[in-house]
Amino acid sequence: MSMTMSEKILAKASNKEKVEAGEIIMANIDTAMVHDLTGPLTLQALDQINTDKVWDPDKIVIPFDHQVPADTLDAAKNHQMLREFVKEQGIKNFYDVYEGVCHQVLPEKGHIIPGTVVVGCDSHTCTHGALGAFSTGIGSTDMAMVFATGQLWFKVPETKQFNITGKLQENVTSKDVILNIIGQIGQDGARYKACEYAGETVENMDVSDRMVLSNMAIECGGKTGLIAPDKVTDAYLKNRTSKPYQKYTTDPDAASLEVMDIDVSDLEPQVACPNHVDNVKPASEVEDVEVDQVFIGSCTNGRLKDLEQAAKVLKGKKIKKGVRTLVIPASRTIYKQALDEGLFDIFIDAGALICNPCCGPCLGGHVGLIGDGEVSLSTSNRNFKGRQGSPEGKVYLSSPIVAAESAITGHITAPEKN
Repeated sequence: MSMTMSEKILAKASNKEKVEAGEIIMANIDTAMVHDLTGPLTLQALDQINTDKVWDPDKIVIPFDHQVPADTLDAAKNHQMLREFVKEQGIKNFYDVYEGVCHQVLPEKGHIIPGTVVVGCDSHTCTHGALGAFSTGIGSTDMAMVFATGQLWFKVPETKQFNITGKLQENVTSKDVILNIIGQIGQDGARYKACEYAGETVENMDVSDRMVLSNMAIECGGKTGLIAPDKVTDAYLKNRTSKPYQKYTTDPDAASLEVMDIDVSDLEPQVACPNHVDNVKPASEVEDVEVDQVFIGSCTNGRLKDLEQAAKVLKGKKIKKGVRTLVIPASRTIYKQALDEGLFDIFIDAGALICNPCCGPCLGGHVGLIGDGEVSLSTSNRNFKGRQGSPEGKVYLSSPIVAAESAITGHITAPEKN
């Protein structure tokens, strides 16, 4: 009865001994998340199906992160609507405008544990697969059914496992690994498959780096981005949750398993060029591109380790005049840690602007948008046309190290080896 990790989790969630790829199942949901942009649409759908009570308020998490603080009257009204809903339904897991990005806040606050099914009204919900959960993004109307019944149907996905081996060179990060993978297989190379990251390189990564891999599974079409839970996972969860959990792994002879071997020993820093995330090149090949704005943050690279990497590059240096550099921690916890470590002093002295924990310019709907003809170098996850503001602007994606180096020089810059 060999199965992949995702098949085992979905079998458990659907009360079955075994499920197979392609099978349609009805799964019980363990955690459901909406945020300030997608939540109002879910509430509208709930009204349409005449549901006035959610199935389990303790399994619903509502963070505000996309437009925080409210930057328009419509955003303020959305916030009001959701605050009222939280009170009416007795939802305790509510995080208002000060807490940070949903995909950082949920694991940070202990809402994600291995072996569970997590759904969120945001495509990058796949991030939580880094902790061994089957986690995926869904639409707001689907979420209304989850809120009403606690269940949702799924087609069991096939699994594409990336067996990653080799020691990463200096200044090469997990962001470079995932950009390289997406560049190899294309933006639809894992369409509706469970992307699974395995191998010695992944085993040696901390949870922060693992979350980068899982976060961008959706960028190659993946349904979720899983990493088998281990002692690293246990250590991360130790002081975050007291809930029991079950750790699943993929059987090597599972029928739906496809394995792709990737050696990253010689990998260089990577950059995704406009206007597609799979248009990936070594950073050294695009050093002629001048930048107007650098964004260090997002649910991909806004964690403490990312800020530390950027600060190491910027310490004692000055950002080139005319290059707007935004540093946005992914959560209030990270914000305070960075403050306590003195990272903000480094950023401010270098000439960067530090913003409150939020999605920032990533979604193209809040602070830090780019104008016509401007170029943004971003540590976020998407660079399609108009993603961060003007459709006439261009967005490049990189690691925090490349972003910080480029802020100093004013053009995309590959870090030098010491």
